[in-house]
Amino acid sequence: MRLEHETRRFYLGRDYSEAIEAAGGTPIHVALIPKEEFIADIVSTLDGIFLPGSASDIDPAYWNEEPHPKLGRVVPEKDQTDLMALKLAEERNLPVFGICFGMQSLNVSRGGSLIQDIESEIKEPVQHQQGIPRDRNSHSIKIAGGSIIEKALGVGSLTTKVNSHHHQAIRNVGKNLRPIAWANDGLVEAVEDIREGRFAVGVQWHPELSWASDTLSGNLFRMFVEECSSRSRMVTA
Repeated sequence: MRLEHETRRFYLGRDYSEAIEAAGGTPIHVALIPKEEFIADIVSTLDGIFLPGSASDIDPAYWNEEPHPKLGRVVPEKDQTDLMALKLAEERNLPVFGICFGMQSLNVSRGGSLIQDIESEIKEPVQHQQGIPRDRNSHSIKIAGGSIIEKALGVGSLTTKVNSHHHQAIRNVGKNLRPIAWANDGLVEAVEDIREGRFAVGVQWHPELSWASDTLSGNLFRMFVEECSSRSRMVTA
């Protein structure tokens, strides 16, 4: 979930849960209570970990950088909860699907680093904060052959367009991850786990906004839920 400090409430946009449910999964919201016992109890009941976007930025202290002047709000509870859940997902070989902030959490959990502010750190970037309408596919990406993204797109093409709502991005890719999609300015738009028998994928765009109308978006959720279902059958067999 997310945490709004002004109102002291946990919350999460409905699109994420609706996309998981439509793909055949049961969404379970995890409160941002970064206690190892609590997170372990929750994760022990799950077949996969889904990491949504966030209105916050990850603390750059995780990759030993000082905060950039344009670093956004940092929510320690969000960072800690994501990283605890990812540690357990790694230990238990749970499928992982991360979106935007979720992809960045996945990368940081593997020892990777982030660009703290695209506009001030990248030369001639494309527009990565498109605004409204949020579900409009606004910029192109190039896709690696043989990747999860190519499989999900399913049209025999290695290019497509995606929506874009972020000011941070991956700088150095973390351990056991490989980049599998890029914007035309070179920024990484998707990563996947390189190990046999592991399912972990992160995308920088927001497929939860367009799962009902966009083939790539809908297929990413279906593939994730299928992986979760397969793992569940293996555990109970």
